[in-house]
Amino acid sequence: MSMLTLRIDDKLDQQLNELAAITGKSKSDIARDALKSQVFLSRLEALRAKGVPLAQAQGILTDEDVFALIS
Repeated sequence: MSMLTLRIDDKLDQQLNELAAITGKSKSDIARDALKSQVFLSRLEALRAKGVPLAQAQGILTDEDVFALIS
């Protein structure tokens, strides 16, 4: 497993400490979960940016169009 070191300001550190106390999770667990979520969302947005124009070119414009294709 790799290690990442980052600097955060005092306010964020306090908020992270409070969240850790409330949830019973370590600060590292909270940061790891946040990074996983951000990576997932960034990858999803990149995929969406590529896929939407292709779907629109096929006439797939709404969620209903997608559901009609997969049902």
